[in-house]
Amino acid sequence: MKNRFPIYFNLIVIVSIDIILLGASWYTAFLLRYNFDLPVDSSVMVVRLLPVVILIKIIAFYFFNVYRGMWRYISLIDLFNIIKACVLSTLVIIALIIFSHSFTGFARSILVIDGVVTILFISGSRVCLRLYFEMMSEDVSNGNLVGRLFGKKKNREETINLLIIGAGDSGEKILREIRDNVRLKYRVVGFLDDDYGKQGRMIHGVPVMGRIDELKPVAERISAHEVLIAVPSATSEQMRAIVEQCKQSGIVFKTLPGMGELIDGKVSVSAIRDVAYRDLLGREVVHLEEDRIGGYIGQKQVLVTGAGGSIGSELCRQICRFNPKTVVLFDQAESPLYDIDLELRHNFPYIQIVPVLGDIRNQSRLFHTFEKYKLQIVFHAAAYKHVPMLEIQPWEAILNNVAGTRNVVKIAKEFEVERFVLVSTDKAVRPTNIMGTTKRIAELMVQGQSCDAGAATRFITVRFGNVVGSVGSVVPLFKRQIEQGGPVTITHPEVTRFFMTIPEASQLILQAGSMGNGGEIFILEMGTSVKIADMARDLIRLSGFEPDKDIKIEYIGLRPGEKLYEELITEGEDIVPTEHKKIMVLTGMTCEQDQLNGDIDGLIETAKIQNTEKIKILLKCIVPEYMPDDK
Repeated sequence: MKNRFPIYFNLIVIVSIDIILLGASWYTAFLLRYNFDLPVDSSVMVVRLLPVVILIKIIAFYFFNVYRGMWRYISLIDLFNIIKACVLSTLVIIALIIFSHSFTGFARSILVIDGVVTILFISGSRVCLRLYFEMMSEDVSNGNLVGRLFGKKKNREETINLLIIGAGDSGEKILREIRDNVRLKYRVVGFLDDDYGKQGRMIHGVPVMGRIDELKPVAERISAHEVLIAVPSATSEQMRAIVEQCKQSGIVFKTLPGMGELIDGKVSVSAIRDVAYRDLLGREVVHLEEDRIGGYIGQKQVLVTGAGGSIGSELCRQICRFNPKTVVLFDQAESPLYDIDLELRHNFPYIQIVPVLGDIRNQSRLFHTFEKYKLQIVFHAAAYKHVPMLEIQPWEAILNNVAGTRNVVKIAKEFEVERFVLVSTDKAVRPTNIMGTTKRIAELMVQGQSCDAGAATRFITVRFGNVVGSVGSVVPLFKRQIEQGGPVTITHPEVTRFFMTIPEASQLILQAGSMGNGGEIFILEMGTSVKIADMARDLIRLSGFEPDKDIKIEYIGLRPGEKLYEELITEGEDIVPTEHKKIMVLTGMTCEQDQLNGDIDGLIETAKIQNTEKIKILLKCIVPEYMPDDK
């Protein structure tokens, strides 16, 4: 109760001020109506109706939540609530006067004037309160009140003049945050935008100074130190053109991530980062059926295997958006598990986050985890995925990707979890390597569970291509090679891959998980395949160099198990669209589970004795389309 006293005291003060202002507006309305020469009978009317008018307006303010706002953060929504409350209270007063006096001896215009003056007085008091709190900020306490009042709140010698590309909602939000946060060393000096309708306009007093192709002369004219690209919806072509303009200007440039990367969907200065290759992909924002996803994740006990990995950790972040009761992070890698655990606890304190250090090859560890936390939803992202590494030691791929997956499937089925979602890969399609073949076997295991009519669990598979920036992918490798001065090594000039961003892949996995009834393989729409050579050149240019001039490109030949191109559909599978434009579903024949389990038993025993040749023979028996590269 002691802690609530300041709140009640502030409320009493605000209501008292409102009562005074409402009385003043009522009296002012009469003065304005009679040109400040108030008749005696009207003076009596002022006093007689004043208590009723104030009471009606205070009640209206209460019902429109006027007293629930924080005045230091007064917004347009609060002002609209004040207007709505004033309009309603004026109508009620009109009805009351008609009922009691029929407007006999009462000027109707007084009520209109009173309503307008009330809006001005009450709104003005709120705005003054906000100005007061802003002026009492750290900036003012340091003696910079005059600078605050005239918009010069930051020392010009310390500030970075920022030119924002994109005079839209994102640019406006960044401008407001920079102005409101006195600790930020930025000062927005202008906007650029290709929209002709915005040319010459101003946003909070900052002008739109031209089009994007005028970046260099505008930046020189206004002495801009940095450029911020605030166009989260830009296509790949638009982003490439903007980046090229920034490079030609010679100014440091940064960007806001795409909307898919923003977990809470909110644009903030803290999200500003350097331009990365994923920005040049220009992938569309994923539109999620949030009610549908929340319906199967909300307040549930969720397990994510491989939670410390690139996809696993992003899955955890996206899952937490939908308010699960518990998220169990299962991984054998200690440091990544520690990192994602700390991050989620900080960002989602209202969700129980449980890190479990364990290996999916350990059945007893899995069993104990399922038993203790009463798991309801499983996202199985744990897997070995480095193609050349697994070609050298294929037994590890078998023991982890096959035996480990079978352990998770078996125990999930035993505990009758509601949904099991397997994260798969396009390398499982007509595989030429050990990694892809083991993932195809995992798909067959999961898909085959739908043959059991008595199973309570829906087993679903989601298959997609490469994700930009994941551990072990070409992007981090190319960046390291560029930092070392080159050369950038590419396996083949014609090699292509499908790419999507990590947030996009994770969001679509959640969406597909909400759509499955059991046994489906969902395919994520990957767009157009990208030439790895073109990707390397883009990364070199992003780093401020010219390909084949500053940084050499060398072709070293395909590594063991690699293909020139990847596919998303294998023989015997028919692709069918779903209601979500970025997700398709495959209808294929499920294999005989008893035969598959017997073959897998033999494969695991062979893996334990590390017999590479026999492993490949057995893989070929289980996955006939497997075509190993034995050169």
